[in-house]
Amino acid sequence: MAEVLSSEEIDQLLTAINKGETKPEDFRPARDSRKIKLYDFKRPDRFSRDQIRNVSIVHESFARLVTAYTSAKCRAMCHAHVASVDQLTYDEFIRSIPTPTTLAVIDMQPLKGYAALEIDPACTFAILDRILGGPGDLLEHQHELTDIEKSIITGVIQKIIGNLREAWQPLLDLQPKLERMETNPQFLQIVPPTEMVILVSIEYKISDVEGMINLCVPYLTVESILGKLSANGLYSLHECYSKTNDTQKIDSKKLDGLKKTIMAEYLRKEMTIGQLSVLLNTKGIITIEDRAPYTGKLFMDDVCIGEFSVNNVCDCRTESSHIKINILNKECKLEKNYMDEKNNVKELNGTLKDIKVQLIAELGRTVRNLGDVSSIGEGTIIELDKLAGEPIDLYANNVRIAVGEVVVIDEKFGIRITDVVKEE
Repeated sequence: MAEVLSSEEIDQLLTAINKGETKPEDFRPARDSRKIKLYDFKRPDRFSRDQIRNVSIVHESFARLVTAYTSAKCRAMCHAHVASVDQLTYDEFIRSIPTPTTLAVIDMQPLKGYAALEIDPACTFAILDRILGGPGDLLEHQHELTDIEKSIITGVIQKIIGNLREAWQPLLDLQPKLERMETNPQFLQIVPPTEMVILVSIEYKISDVEGMINLCVPYLTVESILGKLSANGLYSLHECYSKTNDTQKIDSKKLDGLKKTIMAEYLRKEMTIGQLSVLLNTKGIITIEDRAPYTGKLFMDDVCIGEFSVNNVCDCRTESSHIKINILNKECKLEKNYMDEKNNVKELNGTLKDIKVQLIAELGRTVRNLGDVSSIGEGTIIELDKLAGEPIDLYANNVRIAVGEVVVIDEKFGIRITDVVKEE
């Protein structure tokens, strides 16, 4: 409460001011150094300072994942970091972004509602330019995205959304899905204009081009997990998440005792039953086209886990030595699989002899535990169960039908059928 002065004290003050002994400024209240702002009841704060800080921590991980992905995708130096985390109305967010721009609507399952991801046009065109083989310089005149450019940038955004799932893992098992793409912010109405949202602004740089990546998450979408965003909640989640990972590591050691069969396939090819019957009757040769010398693929439970090379498999005739293969690539993708889940041929059109089967020439196999399989890398040497010079097995739809040998004819490698396996 303010002090009340008497009439004599007031006269003394006025006399002192008139004589110049004191100045009026000496009696003014001191300025408050604290940051004070007016509270707007139309846009109340929905997120506490702890929650905003924890949102920033979560999305710093997201920014690192985006940096790693775009650097590899664009073959250029990229950098992303969280610049700010603010709460504002959805209308303010819409009015703050340019037109046109790159906007993605994200379905935030299992949360209710949607989020919006906006990429600055300068960053969008720099990423597209790098992917399409350009230098990734800043474009002076930006244009509407073509159909091809939309398709490319959609693929990039889908990968970025996948990074969002990994960053949110300590909070919940988020299953984000790209709902649609927009270029005009006015067409993007995921919540009412006055609804509060949290805006994560990420500064992004690719080569010499700088811009922003904005993630807008409405309050209604994250309302159910606000407790997990508190200081204690996020700490306990990180602790639980790390314990879960430790448990998984301990359990993975127990899997080392499980045995798995690895098959080294020298050839996997499609042909009709009619073509196969001719080969078996004439004991013909199956050529390997468009395949580097002495290469094949490793399979475990019909999953391709790598590519390998065989050194001098045709010339090596030492019966005491086993065939050894050298891993070239740890992982590879089977371009086309002609079998369904029940191991039956997918295409059954035409006559019986026109039915297509999958022909596999197996160089050999070995049994390894899962611990050894996980340690396989480029340059690993694996010894198979067959001796060098032994016939290799030929399978049709995983049924052993013949044996043969690796041959070279006119600089092409192939399999010569030496004997047909009788029905067991």
